[in-house]
Amino acid sequence: MDIETMKKILLVLTSQDTLGDTGEATGYNVAEASHPWKVFRDAGYFVDFASIAGGQPPRDEVQEDDPVQVEFTQDETVKASLYNTPRVSVVDPSQYDAVYLVGGHGTMWDFTGDADLQKLIASVYNSGGVVGAVCHGPSGLVDVELGTGVALLSGRKVAAFTNAEEEAVAKQDVVPYLLQDKLEEQGATVKLADNWEENVQVDERLVTGQNPQSAAGVAKEMTKLLTEVVREQKAEEEEAAQKLRAERDAEKTAEDDE
Repeated sequence: MDIETMKKILLVLTSQDTLGDTGEATGYNVAEASHPWKVFRDAGYFVDFASIAGGQPPRDEVQEDDPVQVEFTQDETVKASLYNTPRVSVVDPSQYDAVYLVGGHGTMWDFTGDADLQKLIASVYNSGGVVGAVCHGPSGLVDVELGTGVALLSGRKVAAFTNAEEEAVAKQDVVPYLLQDKLEEQGATVKLADNWEENVQVDERLVTGQNPQSAAGVAKEMTKLLTEVVREQKAEEEEAAQKLRAERDAEKTAEDDE
């Protein structure tokens, strides 16, 4: 990653507009998109959007009493970006220093098993970037394999929408699987908080959150990690520069001695 261009974060949204065959409308969770968007934007990052199928992604209802959601849906740049999002399959991962998977029940149908999304996530992480996901967004982490051949979720400490929360919204028999169970099957340890309590887990450069209440917290932890990555890069570049100066000084000394 280039420090000069380390300013871009990609938000990935579901394209699924119905809850299975129930006919009930769904889409991305607006709170889980808007609050991280504001955190990233206020921190000075550029925010892009993509979706599984491209075009205008479906969204859940906007909570009008939440000023951040209202600001997000009325922002002209956001509206233009969401009008016709690129498909995940055409996104160049090298352009992004972080990818954040926005939740919403729709992700349970089209995030899991999408090979292009898996490649995008693995590429960003393999290159030293940060991966974040909240609520049902961690469904996109399932079966992601890193360059080392190890599953991204293997041995990880994560948070996601819990079985108890799924039962609380009476969707446990609607979703194709229970996310908590699936993540545990992948070798992750799911850290649980009470229903609707903020719960953010950081494991190296993977940041996950349990529910909509955790969305802003996930984004804040991601920005902290990105700041650390920049600091490490600067330190590495300075070390390389000092080594080069030392080599040149040694060469000059040798020439003078001759």
